[in-house]
Amino acid sequence: MPRFFVESLSDTVVLTGEDARHISRSLRMRAGESLTLCDGRGNEAEGTIVSFSADAVSVRLGELYPSESEPKTEVSLYLAVSKGDKLELVVQKAVEIGAAEIVLLLTSRCISRPKGPDAEKKVARLQKIALEAAKQSGRGRVPAVRGILSFSQALDEMEQFPASFTLYEGECPPLRAQLPGAPCKTALLIGSEGGFSPDEIAGARARSVRPASLGPRILRCETAPIAALSALLFAMGDLD
Repeated sequence: MPRFFVESLSDTVVLTGEDARHISRSLRMRAGESLTLCDGRGNEAEGTIVSFSADAVSVRLGELYPSESEPKTEVSLYLAVSKGDKLELVVQKAVEIGAAEIVLLLTSRCISRPKGPDAEKKVARLQKIALEAAKQSGRGRVPAVRGILSFSQALDEMEQFPASFTLYEGECPPLRAQLPGAPCKTALLIGSEGGFSPDEIAGARARSVRPASLGPRILRCETAPIAALSALLFAMGDLD
């Protein structure tokens, strides 16, 4: 069933703009057909299209209910900015898998270092990708994409989580052996193409952000977040 996100859920909701055009022109839906509306905060309702106008679709909603698609383990994915379109792939797949939010940061080995308007443009594009991925995958929330933080700012935030890890190819315990025994807010930090410097890993350790391994193979910066997020949510019972 088609899924759309709105600011709030009431008895009747009017969809406008791009969503309305997608319903009428791309999906070619008609009055009497059903769709799902979500408020982006974990609540949703099934609705019935009651009318169309030039660029608006009126939907009458049924009973609200909590989304069943959200993981119990809330994972904030901290991603060092990579070059090219790698981040777009990671954001799309991370949202589909179940990330709670995506936070961008710069490390000493980042090749791409967007600033000012370029950084704002990148974050806005990634947020749009997150929205589309949330619709496609049946999420009850739209994960926020934010940043771009410094490495120190990212560690300041991660230090506040009950559990926080950084993927590291050096000698360290496996991620699986360090996971909490019950679902909790978890932060996961992944580097860019060049990984992390020894000083950055030392800084992470000093802030209780524990280095963790995914095994003997070195994964690309666009592969590691997808693999780690999948492994973490599977271990915590959020992926069957």
